[in-house]
Amino acid sequence: MSLTLSVDTARSSLQATSEQISVVSRNIARVNDPDATRKKATIVSGPGVGVSIPSIDRTSDQLLFNAYLTANSSNQAQTSITSALDQLQNTVDDTDQERSPAALMAKLSAALQTYSGDPQNSAVAASVVSAAKDLSNSINSAAATVTQVRQQADSDIATSVSNINSLLSQFQTLNNQVIKGTSSGSDITDVLDARDAVLKQLSTEIGIRTVPRDNGDMAIYTDSGVTLFDKVPRQVTFQQTSNLAAGATGAAVYADGVPIAGTPHVMEIQSGKLAGLVSVRDDIAVTYQSQLDSMAGGLINAFAETDQSATPTLPAAAGLFTYSGGPALPPTGTVTAGLANTLKVNPNVDPSQGGDADLIRDGGISDPGNPAYTYNSSNSASYTDRIQSLITSLGDSQSYDPSTQLPSSGSLSDYAKNSVSWLEALRQSASAEADYRSTVAQRATSSLSQATGVNLDEEMTNLLDLERTFQASSRLINTVDDMLTTLLQSFS
Repeated sequence: MSLTLSVDTARSSLQATSEQISVVSRNIARVNDPDATRKKATIVSGPGVGVSIPSIDRTSDQLLFNAYLTANSSNQAQTSITSALDQLQNTVDDTDQERSPAALMAKLSAALQTYSGDPQNSAVAASVVSAAKDLSNSINSAAATVTQVRQQADSDIATSVSNINSLLSQFQTLNNQVIKGTSSGSDITDVLDARDAVLKQLSTEIGIRTVPRDNGDMAIYTDSGVTLFDKVPRQVTFQQTSNLAAGATGAAVYADGVPIAGTPHVMEIQSGKLAGLVSVRDDIAVTYQSQLDSMAGGLINAFAETDQSATPTLPAAAGLFTYSGGPALPPTGTVTAGLANTLKVNPNVDPSQGGDADLIRDGGISDPGNPAYTYNSSNSASYTDRIQSLITSLGDSQSYDPSTQLPSSGSLSDYAKNSVSWLEALRQSASAEADYRSTVAQRATSSLSQATGVNLDEEMTNLLDLERTFQASSRLINTVDDMLTTLLQSFS
């Protein structure tokens, strides 16, 4: 009886060890899967019943997992902002580079100074027009980049919303499997891994927090408290804008009918790629666009022409610089949305368009046929008063809309430099924040992996230990079998 019991125990031990080896082998196969968690066998033994494995446990740490979700969402939001700022930064580079509006304003001022020293030289006058065109083209290009960044952000928001809805649908399928498996007592470890993988992807798109329920059920809320999933997924909706021009407002994002992004609201999300994209579209890019619009308005007003009659009655009109609303001047001290997109050099002074560059010296650019706007009434080739006046106007203080987040008064040149400084400071701050968020996310990932992930060294060590146990049990069975054979032979 004792020998038989020993054999049964050894066989049970062999079976349990074999199952343990199977679990370890599965772990080793999952080493390269970042969403895999470590599994371990639960061994039960008792007198006369041998050894068995009634269940396989899944290593998990909910606190570390939640920390990972939060860190990942914050990192993704900051990454979206930094990427957009990198694109906007290309519009200015450095104030010493030709693409910088501030540098091109300095070049225009220098060209005017040269023209003032040689006012009768039409070629020098044409160089002033060329410098003015470079400046207007630079501001046009910057405004076009802002529009592109906003449009791309709006498109990416639509993609993010689509991904969120798809992930919530996947989560529902997996969550139902978890509930069903928990109720029936079946192995759901792989399903839990798959569900966690969906949550990780979801945290990339939007900041979330999870709430566990009975039978393995789970609810999902945004980081601001709006329901995303509770038994069933809640619909996240967004209407993409096909032409997001300057001044146009992008649509809001709704979850379960509640606005969560794109409009000021108490339930507005704070993290995730979606939050970063909305910040770019509705805040950062809009502010930079307003700064460009203010520069354009400042140029038009600085080079405007006024009625030179003894009794002026005509309104001031756009001179060297004009726009789609010219010859009327844009209002000062307030932003005219889209002004930077339509800024241009007046065709009346552009030789390439049949204009007369000498009108910079003489005046009458706004209306060459109207002598009221002519400054050089004597038609003197050495007349420089108007040129000097334009140089002074570039350095004169103007008023600006405070909503542009720049000083509300100052010279146009200083305003352009302040815009570059604002953009660079914002980019530097965002980059530093992105580095910090990335480090936090990496540490959260590492901590979670160390606590719950598959470690190849550890699993290989377990495998070697189990193989030794398997060999020992095999030897025990062989020894008992030999003893029984010898015993039976002694009675024969």
